Amino acid sequence: MSSERKPVIAVVGAGKCSKKLRDMASEAGRRIAENGGLLVCGGLGGIMEGAAKGAHEAGGTTIGIIPSENREEANEYIDIVIPTGFGEARNIMVVRTADAVIAFPGKYGTLSEMAFALCAKKPVIAINAWKLGDEIHQVDTPEEAVALAFKLAEEAAGD
Repeated sequence: MSSERKPVIAVVGAGKCSKKLRDMASEAGRRIAENGGLLVCGGLGGIMEGAAKGAHEAGGTTIGIIPSENREEANEYIDIVIPTGFGEARNIMVVRTADAVIAFPGKYGTLSEMAFALCAKKPVIAINAWKLGDEIHQVDTPEEAVALAFKLAEEAAGD
């Protein structure tokens, strides 16, 4: 990662979730923005909306790579909407855009994003998400996740 480019951190997780998880995602998004990163996500509801809200309200830039061609489907906190028309295949674009991936609990879409990230040799930090082995960094809080995401993204850029 060049020193001129801001780190891009993906936040992935369920499209529908509890208020507690949405608030945790918002905290992660806020910390990404406060640390000078760009947030990329799937642009819809749940974890994605929570993370985008936190980053947006902290003055950060949010990128939503949405599955449909209709940019109106993106949540209100997305600054840059990328309508793909690719359905779930857009998950790989979210991951490939990121320097590191923070995963919250989710279903198979989240699982696919974590797997795509591992295949692409992107750091994956999980907050109570799928436990896929030693390659996934397990943490308990959004604060830990964001700090580790920035650290691992920087280390990966130096390789």
